Amino acid sequence: MKKYILHRSINLFIVFLGILTTGGFTSCNFLRVDDYFDDTMKFDSIFTKYEYLVQYMWGTSDQFPDESRILTDPVTPGPMATDEAFSSQNPEHGLRGLSYILGTINADNIGNYSMNIWSSMYKVIRKCNYILARKGEAHMNTIQDEEITGYTHMMRGYAYYNLIQSYGPCIILGDDILPNNELPETYNYSRSTYDECVDYCCNELELAAKYMPIDLNPTFFGRPSRGAAFALIARLRLQQASPLYNGGQAARTAFGNWKRTVDGANYVNQNYDETRWAVAAAACKRVIEMNKYKLHTSPIDPSMPPRVLPASVTITDPDFQNIDYYRSYSEMFTGETIGSKNPEFIWGRQSDAMANMTQCSFPTEKAMGGWNNLCVTQKLVDAYYMVDGRDKNDASKEYPYHVANGTVTDDYFSTSAEEFSGYTIPMGVYGMYLNRENRFYATIGYSGRYWAARSNTQEQYGPYRAWYHQMVTSGRDLFSGKNSAITNPLDYPATGYVLTKWIHADDAWIGTGSMRTTKYFPIIRYAEILLGYVEAINHLSKSYTVELPAINGGNNAPQSYTVERIPTEIQKYFNPIRNRVGLPGLSDTEAASDETTLDNIIKREYMIEFACENRRYFDVRRWGIYEETEKTGVYGMRLGGDKYTYYQNPIPVNQVNNRNRVIDKRLILLPLPKAEVRRVENLDQNPGWEN
Repeated sequence: MKKYILHRSINLFIVFLGILTTGGFTSCNFLRVDDYFDDTMKFDSIFTKYEYLVQYMWGTSDQFPDESRILTDPVTPGPMATDEAFSSQNPEHGLRGLSYILGTINADNIGNYSMNIWSSMYKVIRKCNYILARKGEAHMNTIQDEEITGYTHMMRGYAYYNLIQSYGPCIILGDDILPNNELPETYNYSRSTYDECVDYCCNELELAAKYMPIDLNPTFFGRPSRGAAFALIARLRLQQASPLYNGGQAARTAFGNWKRTVDGANYVNQNYDETRWAVAAAACKRVIEMNKYKLHTSPIDPSMPPRVLPASVTITDPDFQNIDYYRSYSEMFTGETIGSKNPEFIWGRQSDAMANMTQCSFPTEKAMGGWNNLCVTQKLVDAYYMVDGRDKNDASKEYPYHVANGTVTDDYFSTSAEEFSGYTIPMGVYGMYLNRENRFYATIGYSGRYWAARSNTQEQYGPYRAWYHQMVTSGRDLFSGKNSAITNPLDYPATGYVLTKWIHADDAWIGTGSMRTTKYFPIIRYAEILLGYVEAINHLSKSYTVELPAINGGNNAPQSYTVERIPTEIQKYFNPIRNRVGLPGLSDTEAASDETTLDNIIKREYMIEFACENRRYFDVRRWGIYEETEKTGVYGMRLGGDKYTYYQNPIPVNQVNNRNRVIDKRLILLPLPKAEVRRVENLDQNPGWEN
């Protein structure tokens, strides 16, 4: 590994990022003067002044992957490698997560894909080690020194975090600065265990939090704060406590035979330890007790009457009364709420990737300028609740799940339009898509969805009702199904659905005035912390007290957190997620149910709340259910049929274009590039991948 990372000539004279989209840690505008140090100064001069050192430090973040690239040229396999998303498109055109799940990515060729971050993260680590070793030469004042120290530890910790997420156990270099002119044998390091890596990474993030600010100026949106460091620790600790990494059947099945070659140590813990759930719960509780973050809500706009709650739904929490339940969720993603003003974003970024991705969902290239093939699955569609919080299979008479069991007749379609919060459900929509919860309409593009495209001023390019079953295009009805894919035969929704989570009503891709609103991507948001806390305490059999470094940083004494599985505590932190979208929270009976029952409710909430935000790829793996979720296959509507046959019982679509998804334990972790494994004798490959 080290020969590739350290022997190649690397530009040691990189300076601050140009804009947010080229790096993950700043939104400031700075001149890119890559040759400045190279042309006028020697490398050692970087460490002589604070001004040079801070530029070099921020320039280091240019190596970080853009976490918002979750679909097109993704940095991790992401939603396309899960049971929530699919596409008919050739994955080599950008949707590389499909390449992973179809088995075309391997240890030989991963270097050709955007997901290979092994070497770039070690470049970050090397630069961070230089900074920490030599920052004293800059003769900084205390404020400057703490800035450099805090953010350098954050970058080093975040580099290890990315390695752990993609590859699992990695090589811990500590503070070592390795020369770049030695033979490969000089760098013959072994990988540390998973637990050692997580502990080291969390320690780096704790050191960062000690010095980083709690509050950031809005102009610095995209730069991490102390809360971001704490939130990443919470995410890592929750993973470490989860079945895949915490003993039990999942860990033994996936990693029982995976041992370090040099000493036979298990890379992944094989003995269950409940205290890990307590540590994860405490890490989440610390973020909660910062009292800095809250769930995003949108006030009622008189010009857009909100959806009226069902009479059976009573929300008593004053924070979630008199709000718009659809917009409170949808406007986090559409761009209506500016990222820097969103109190739910613990760490987020402006994302051109998400703005560009919306073209993949828009209907037919000639009519609305879209590629029409970024699909969600029937499984995700079925996960959403009805508007009154009931499961579709237990729907009420007032809010029925009106779906045919076999023959479809005209009785199964809506006879009038429904409008709320600026959103329209047109007349003629199939019963499966009526009476659903607000997150469904924010996320799912179903047959008959209304596409406003308000920024376009040319009538021929919208607005339209886009139908995916066979019909004749006329008026404001646009047939955008399989048979409409004329320019490119793969431009159709292979499941009968498209992803609409980041699409604003103003967004348009063709026509005079067409534009897209600025999009913001949540690297981690507060809802995940709330749900993570509930998940963790659900697995506790007794009370625990955990000490963690203080919220207010510095040299303050650690704080104690007592965590326990208490039904009212579960409701207190779970229910706001439901209430924010106008759904009832857990009943007393549900909150007091057994561990497994509640765990299944929590897992379903993760799938719905974080749909296509790149959480499920990691969640199904840490829960040890990746193979189970994949075995259910990808289902969707009966493409090419008329409106009566299209909606008959969903069918498997996972063999679109004769492609079969691979189900194999080796896909739990990405492979290390084979060239690195062969170059370093003690570098073990991930399980199932070729050396």
